[in-house]
Amino acid sequence: MGKLTVLALRGVIGMLLAGSVFIQAVLVWLLAAGSSDPDAALAAVRTPVFLIVVLGAAAAQTVLVCVWRLVTMVRRGTVFSLGAFRYVHVVIGAFVAAALLVFTLAVLLAPGEAVAPGIVLLLGGAVVAILGVALVVLVLRMLLAQAVARDIEAARMRAELAEVI
Repeated sequence: MGKLTVLALRGVIGMLLAGSVFIQAVLVWLLAAGSSDPDAALAAVRTPVFLIVVLGAAAAQTVLVCVWRLVTMVRRGTVFSLGAFRYVHVVIGAFVAAALLVFTLAVLLAPGEAVAPGIVLLLGGAVVAILGVALVVLVLRMLLAQAVARDIEAARMRAELAEVI
């Protein structure tokens, strides 16, 4: 991976992290400030929805930090090592947690007339999409495992060849 690519990716990740921290801060401030919302149906789910959004942003931040670390490993040439699995596992867990958060949001919004039924259906589709991303990352983890195994095998064969020579 080239230096320009790494720099561009780190810039994007940095902007996304800063934006998500800003959104979390604003949401926490709005939650603490309270509101005089006359709609009782929305007021009942206000705090859980804010909490779900803040936790969802935290899951996204976790993914961004892990991708940052993996990009660093790629730049150093150490991504095909056992240490990379730690970050990949955290990414998979963050996507599963995000799917659970979106499902919880759908369950919270489903009863009553607070939102249209189509919104709840869209949230269900988002859960499936997020779990699909987690499965794609799982497949990529399997490819990483194969690459690490081949790298270890190649190192072993080089060591045996060095002994023979």
